[in-house]
Order: sequence, then C-alpha cells, then structure tokens
Amino acid sequence: MRNERIGDYLVNQGLITSDQLQQVLAAQKEAGGTKKFGDVVVELGFMSEVNFAKALAGNLRVQYVDLDNIDINTEAVQMVPEALARKHTVIAINVQGKRLTVATNDPVNFIVLEDIKVSTGMDTVPVLATTSAINKAIGKCYSMQNVDSVVGEIAALNNDLGSMDEDAESKDRVENAPIVKLATTIIENAYRADSTDIHIEPFEKYTRIRIRVNGDLVELMNISSAVHSALTTRLKLISGMNIAEKRIPQDGRFSQVVDGTTLDVRVSSLPMVHGEKIVIRILSTGQIALRKITDLGMSDYNYQLFESMLRVPQGVILVTGPTGSGKTTTLYAALGEIAKPNVNVVTVEDPVEKAIDGINQCQVNQKAGMTFAAALRSILRQDPDIVMVGEMRDSETADIGIRAAITGHLVLSTLHTNDAASTVVRLVDMGVAPYMVATSLIGVIAQRLVKVLCPECKTPRMSTEEENELMQVPHSIQIFEPCGCQSCNNTGYKGRTAIHEIIHCNTSVSNIIARNGSKEEIEAAAKANGTKLLRDNVSELVQAGQTSIAELIRTTYTV
Repeated sequence: MRNERIGDYLVNQGLITSDQLQQVLAAQKEAGGTKKFGDVVVELGFMSEVNFAKALAGNLRVQYVDLDNIDINTEAVQMVPEALARKHTVIAINVQGKRLTVATNDPVNFIVLEDIKVSTGMDTVPVLATTSAINKAIGKCYSMQNVDSVVGEIAALNNDLGSMDEDAESKDRVENAPIVKLATTIIENAYRADSTDIHIEPFEKYTRIRIRVNGDLVELMNISSAVHSALTTRLKLISGMNIAEKRIPQDGRFSQVVDGTTLDVRVSSLPMVHGEKIVIRILSTGQIALRKITDLGMSDYNYQLFESMLRVPQGVILVTGPTGSGKTTTLYAALGEIAKPNVNVVTVEDPVEKAIDGINQCQVNQKAGMTFAAALRSILRQDPDIVMVGEMRDSETADIGIRAAITGHLVLSTLHTNDAASTVVRLVDMGVAPYMVATSLIGVIAQRLVKVLCPECKTPRMSTEEENELMQVPHSIQIFEPCGCQSCNNTGYKGRTAIHEIIHCNTSVSNIIARNGSKEEIEAAAKANGTKLLRDNVSELVQAGQTSIAELIRTTYTV
C-alpha cells in the first residue's frame, strides 16, 4: 500500500488544518525546495519537532525513538565513522549479529542507508528520530571518545610544556591543535550536559574542571596543571582579553557553534594562587525559542495573577530572587506577551542575554559611562511605551524607574531580595519615597528554581512529623525521595521548575506601603489578599511528588 503524502496525512489526522498545509507548501515553494516539509512545519510553529517526527513515523510505518531516553550501544556507535554520521545526520544505536539499527531523520533515503551498509558491512535497520536529538547524540557519543584522545595528546605535550620558558604563552604555542581541541570539547560537553557554567580551577598538582547542572557543580574532568596555562591563554585569546595581563581580573566573550546551535559564551578570569581561575557562562542565543508565560511553571492561580498584572498599562512590575533563579527568563516571557507591533519596547540590560526580534535592546557599558541610570534617562526621551531595566542596582536607577512609571510607562525590572514583601522595603531603603512606591507598584514576583525529581527512579515514603510541619499538613502523606539512575546521571533529579510568590498591590497593600509599613504588615495584607508564599508553592510540589523535602528546605528554610 502506497503511503499518502505527509501533508495530507497530517490534515487527515487532524494535526494541522488545510489552511496551515497551504501556508507550509507556499513557504516551501518560496524557499525554492531547499527546505524539507517537516522543517517548515516546525519553523512556522504548527507542530513541535517531536510531534512531527512521531506523525512521520506513523505515516512511513517505521519506529520512532526518543534518543534522550534510550541507552545507546557504544559498540554500535563506533561502527559508523563520525564524519559519515555528521554528513548524513545518522547515529547507530544498536547492533545484533549482522543487523545495525540506525537512527535517522529521513528513513526513506536509501542512498544514506546504502552508504552506511558499504562502510560497515552490516544490514541497516532504520528508525526515526528528530534532527536535533540525533545531532545531540552524535555530539555526546563521539565527543566522549574525543576527550580521552585530546587529554592523551596533551599528556604527550606535557614534557614540552613543562620545559618551556615564559614564551610558552605566545600565540603560536597556544594555537597547537590539542589545546584548541580541549577548549572546544570542554564547552561542547558542558552544553550537551545542559549546564549553565563551567569552572576551570587551578590547584598545585592538577586543574579541576566542573560544570553547573541544575544548580549543582558536577566534576567534568581533571587535567594536568602543566596544561592550565596554555588552556587559559587559549580561552582568553578567543574571548578578546589581554593574554599578557595575569594580575587583574578580566572579562570577555565569544561565540561557538555546538550541534548546530550558536552559543553566546561569557568568560571571566580571576587570578588565584596557582594561576588564573576561568569561569565560563553559557548563554542560549536567540536561536533557542523564547519561553511563553505559560511555560514558566506557574500554578494556575499564580498565572492568572501574573497575567492580570501584565494588563495594567502603566506602573512597575518587579521580579526578585537570588542570582540564577530565572528572573530574566520571566521578564523575557512577559515582554514576549506584551510586545505588540503597535508599542515601542526598549530594554537596558547588562549583558543582553538574548536578542529578541522587534524589541530595542541596549547594552550597559560602565567604562564608557553608559550606566543603567544614564541609559534609562536617554530611553525616556525615545518615546517608549514599555521599558525593561535589567536590574535596579542603585537609588538613582530605582528613582528614575519609579518616576517613569508614574509618568505613564510600564516598567519591568529585577531586584535581589529574599521574598516579595521585602522588595518594597528595599525600594524605600534605596531612597524612593514610600508614596511614590505605593502609587507606581503594580506587583512583585519573587521566584526560586527547584530541582524536579527524576520520574524513572524517585522512591516513595511516608513523611515524618517534622516534615509535616514544614509542609503545613495535618498528617503523614506519601512523598518521594531522589534515588539516581542512568537517565538522570545518578543525581536523582532531572531538570528544574520555578516556584513563585506574587504580591498584587491592591488598595490595602498600597496603603501600608504609603505609610511606610513593615515587611510583616505587607506580607500579612498580601496573604489576606490571597498571595501564596514560596513555602506554600514548593510544599504543593512536594505533595504532588514533583520535588523532594530536601529542595523545600534548600529554597525556603528560615530560622
């Protein structure tokens, strides 16, 4: 029986409409046949990549595999050369006798399958996977082999490096291939492990490289301290720092393409006892889709509160929390919601973390005198409707931001405080008059990130009396503990979600702020108004089996 065309199949299955099909075909025609049907469907946002792959597998009657959640046979991987795997976007995932199971994004392309058959001398069985999952798996499986070979090459170079004089730091020496490969491989492996930061730490006998995954530092590898100097020089070189200066801290940045995604990489160096410590922050660029406010992990109640705050035409909305709690993600999601073609949105950030289409973004530059306050003053002469200030760092920025809100602008910003109520007190401490805070503040969102338990290996148990008290429940209930399995790299957790505490400044809260009320009074009025505290939010997640008691204590414990 002949397979029907994929477009017709999707319409018949009710996955896209006839209108959408016509749009896809028109876009494909416009691209001159250079884009596949599936790529266009995903680009236009009619289906996710995974859903399209599943539908295609159903239409072609081949098996769909989720490469992120299966064990890939390393013996099978090694049978297909890396160059061939990358050229055809395929990866071998299993071998049985003379049959090699190969994941591909195009299972009807017999030329590719024939190529692999000739190269390996095996019968190939195609299964379908998404392009991004295959690229990620290729990177992961082949790069781990590369690390060992790179570290081996460097070990061979150690003798030379050890005997070099100060000239070792010269550009020519550092451009030698193993060091370049090592620097690239470290960033690739960190990105594939979904980490946010890389720490390269020099000690007397070795250099330790750790990555931050789900908020925790995990060791990636240890390398000889003889290599440290060359590695730091390489990273300083590509990020535009002065390689001759080793006594003062420096900052730089560069871009690197990993598995088809361009990463924006920030680098910071700090002199230590045994050399320079390098910390690399990996930022996802504009290529990675902006989150919608529905994807922030808010409870339905908090989501409705947040949405109603975004409808207010002028005032200040503040997002607070410690560093790395996802404040910028929340702000970007809010901007995505309210930035329409008929409004002028201007942001001032340090640094601009994600380039967003249709929004005017301005980068702070302290050396050139372009501070938050200076930029904000100029922005207000640019006829803005919505202003986003990366952070209210000082009283001047806070004051201008509040005045901008009073004069009819919607201002979004962040502040570093522990909870929503103390944010108001902080603003008054910064020198903003209480009556101005009361008239301009729409609301405050405090947030934290909590780790989500791995669904494969979490283990149930009954809660103790002390834990019942922490969760504020009257009797013991079933809760879950992290265990650790291959799927979650033996950490017991897989991914993170946000918890929120939202104070909506209604009349009663505004009155307390205007008469310079205490944090406790503001919190009491907010609770009476229906605000759920961070503790209530994380407690609900523990009861639902999504996170552990340890995470509740880590994020919200107070004496």
